Amino acid sequence: MATKLKEVDVVVVGLGWTGGILSKELAEAGLKVVALERGAMRSTEKDYSVPNIRDELRYVVRHDLMQNTARDTITVRNNPSQEALPMRRLGSFLPGEVVGGSAVHWSGHTWRWTDMEFKVRSEYEQRYGKNFIPADMTIQDWGISYDELEPYYDKFEYTAAISGKAGNIKGEIQPGGNPFEAPRAREYPLPPLTPILASEMFTNAAKNAGYHPFPRPSANASRAYTNPDGSKFGACQYCGYCQRFGCEANAKGSPHITVIPIALKNPNFELRTHSWVTKVLKDSDGKKVTGVTYTNILNGEEFEQPAGMVLLCAYAINNVHLMLLSGIGEPYDPVAQKGVIGRNYCYQTGAGATLFFEGRHFNPFMNAGGSNATIDDFNISWGFDRGPHNFVGAYNVSGGFNTVLPIGYRPVPRGTPQWGKAWKAATAKWYQAAMVINASGSVMANRYNCYDLDPTYRNAFGQPLMRMTFDYQPNEHRMGEHAAKTINNIAKSMNPTRLNEATARTLPWTVVPYQSTHNTGGTIMGTNPRESALNKYLQSWDCHNLFVVGANVFPHNASYNPTGPVGAFAYWTADAIKTYVKNPGLLVAA
Repeated sequence: MATKLKEVDVVVVGLGWTGGILSKELAEAGLKVVALERGAMRSTEKDYSVPNIRDELRYVVRHDLMQNTARDTITVRNNPSQEALPMRRLGSFLPGEVVGGSAVHWSGHTWRWTDMEFKVRSEYEQRYGKNFIPADMTIQDWGISYDELEPYYDKFEYTAAISGKAGNIKGEIQPGGNPFEAPRAREYPLPPLTPILASEMFTNAAKNAGYHPFPRPSANASRAYTNPDGSKFGACQYCGYCQRFGCEANAKGSPHITVIPIALKNPNFELRTHSWVTKVLKDSDGKKVTGVTYTNILNGEEFEQPAGMVLLCAYAINNVHLMLLSGIGEPYDPVAQKGVIGRNYCYQTGAGATLFFEGRHFNPFMNAGGSNATIDDFNISWGFDRGPHNFVGAYNVSGGFNTVLPIGYRPVPRGTPQWGKAWKAATAKWYQAAMVINASGSVMANRYNCYDLDPTYRNAFGQPLMRMTFDYQPNEHRMGEHAAKTINNIAKSMNPTRLNEATARTLPWTVVPYQSTHNTGGTIMGTNPRESALNKYLQSWDCHNLFVVGANVFPHNASYNPTGPVGAFAYWTADAIKTYVKNPGLLVAA
């Protein structure tokens, strides 16, 4: 039987960027906050310092910072006619499971999503007409505008030490930045990272083709920095161990070196690690939540933590799973297209080419997570007419490196034998002489891409696993083909010795190889409870003292990485909650 604990004002489930920001902000506002985190406490000094952090076997192959699929995983299928099977080993995406969450092992790419996403349906209908959007594409406006979120983007960028070059300050286009970005109030807190040879060559080729390259904004501090809260960052060492690793230099913007230590110093805040939340509790009429139940995974003890407010701040998939397990909101039915919990799951797509230049030395072992130059000419630019190409959405293209590991990175031209003496000779010849050009593409919501509870498989706590149904649609195929053509044209203009051309992802999606950790949707935000689980403040339409924060609130997925809006929404919701506690109830009329 669970031990019932003393009630607190707020219980936070998951302590990554969103949980860390909300814990800090609400504890400072005087609320008693308890955070429950599945993973362990880790620190730069004990866990991410040299030489131990540079362990490719431990962190890349054995997933030391990631979730344990032996305890809980998902089942996967491409469409409702298939039997879903459990993902027994992490592959396509890598959710974190430590204090700091996935923000410990991320690369740091930090973008501002704009009204092209927030008003996606209305803007496409206005330009192309209602019939341009396929009938089974369930995209919708988000109920928020870029102007509302801009101050919160700014706050997150200064907290996380973003290095970059602004392209549009208060409506004035800035040389060297992204000319297509929406207006921002001021520059990034830090200048761009030092470019590497691969990004310089891509920049020159893109300019020659008439595009507009710019340095990728990233939470890799280009120089030592102290953020507005007093958190101190070291300068990036370009060590080459970024994605999937903690940062040895405290140069990567992560909650475990910023907002979480500040919260921990506040007597209003308490952190309990190794705490696995199994259910969100409701009152008798189901109109409010009353707390959570959780299990200490070290000894199996079960607890009930009563709370005046519950904030779900875990990884996107896990937030949706808890909503389904707790029976909050109507589960989505893709056949009837009714219900909201599990709706609009989206992933990302992409394409990539590898270029080989005999005699060039790229030094791929030296780079930061954001060592890329990028073009947005086919992304947030309305100057790119999607009409002739018949797709909704966008892609960005970049050239450079991100975590090119000494063992795992073995670029060879297509046709090279896959083992033996010839393969060894090719890897030795081309390791230094190869670079990549990649595209990251959006995925629009489709009525059949969704989550629900699996009827067969269960986790270590006896609960149904989450079932994911997903596949790319013709819209993504057409966009991928356009992206591959753009990449190959740029690549060929650079006259490489050999070229592995980019191809679109048109085969059924598979969970096996790593592709992107950017899963979105499932508890989406919107303007009414018929089409969304949450209002614009990420407050549950069903239980007004429940807030759900993370990429699970996005009604579709963009080409950009999600952490910029995820961080901005955390600050936005913190301010909304400070208003809510003065007059509890729905912040937006249903």
